[in-house]
Amino acid sequence: MNGPFAFADANPVVSDIGNILMRDQTGRDFRVPLNVECDSRYFSAEEGEAFADYYRENGYVVLRNLIPADHCAAVGGWFDSEVKPSTDYIYRQTTANPERHVFSQAGHMMNPILNIQSLDQRCFPNFRAAGLTLMTLPALQAGVRRLLGEDPKLVQSMFFEGNPVTWAHQDTYYLDGERPGSMVGAWIALEDIDAGAGRFFVYPGSQRLTIQRHSGEIGIAYHHDRYKDLVVDLICLRGLECRAPALRRGDVLFWSSRSIHGSLATTRPECSRRSVTAHFIPESLQLLQFQSRIQRLDLQHVCGMPVHMPKDLSRPLNRLLMQVETRFPKSFRALKKMAISRVTG
Repeated sequence: MNGPFAFADANPVVSDIGNILMRDQTGRDFRVPLNVECDSRYFSAEEGEAFADYYRENGYVVLRNLIPADHCAAVGGWFDSEVKPSTDYIYRQTTANPERHVFSQAGHMMNPILNIQSLDQRCFPNFRAAGLTLMTLPALQAGVRRLLGEDPKLVQSMFFEGNPVTWAHQDTYYLDGERPGSMVGAWIALEDIDAGAGRFFVYPGSQRLTIQRHSGEIGIAYHHDRYKDLVVDLICLRGLECRAPALRRGDVLFWSSRSIHGSLATTRPECSRRSVTAHFIPESLQLLQFQSRIQRLDLQHVCGMPVHMPKDLSRPLNRLLMQVETRFPKSFRALKKMAISRVTG
């Protein structure tokens, strides 16, 4: 154990040349490619409609070498110099709460950052700027535009160093375009991702499945675990195949908001898996939260693309709100749960 984060006890088994045998979150064995030379189908940005067709059929697609190495290095470098040494509270992906860093024994930040674009510019100016530049690069915008069929807008982002192990889920349960299935996620590898570092996994074809909507029985506020169990049961029932593509620095994995995905357990905790995740919806659509409410967007244009800045900590009012959240965390979180439960029914 590394603090609250558990890693797999047994080493993965080499099953054949170029692959290792690992277990998905249902407990079933599947083959994970050690490197890109052994991986399944992937594309270059120049292949245009071919990668869009693959995405529509499988619910995900990998584009190789889409992000220049210097942009990946810039984000990682500013993380090391500005963010990692900080003791400030930062909103986190797993809980959506403000927390200080939690580190593994290997020294990796285990609680991923939520919304790079909303970090306090006074504390993390270069990391925020480098992250925004990365997520609005013309090549990335062009790839998303091809998959959406129109210009995109960025509605959420995350930064990972260590692997907290993400449960199998569909993004649409949490957020989506107002037309379900219209959001595209992009997982950007900032370094070569080791097979034991907690690879991103996806279940091809799962974007065609409809999972029970938010309700009192599987609502995120009080019965989130029931939703997680429901997804695993559906994977088993349908016999879905798990894939965990090999990603090198600059590669991008795109997936549909309706595709079941997550991250595998870590078998090599000494390895990091630095990456940025960005979620995009069509510019013409609004953002749907918890399958229940339209969320108002706080948009700024960056490199010609609208970017949502939720709880932008460059604004005094949002900094004041964070102070309340950190001073009275139990009360604030209880009120937040009650509000979410009321909205989702």
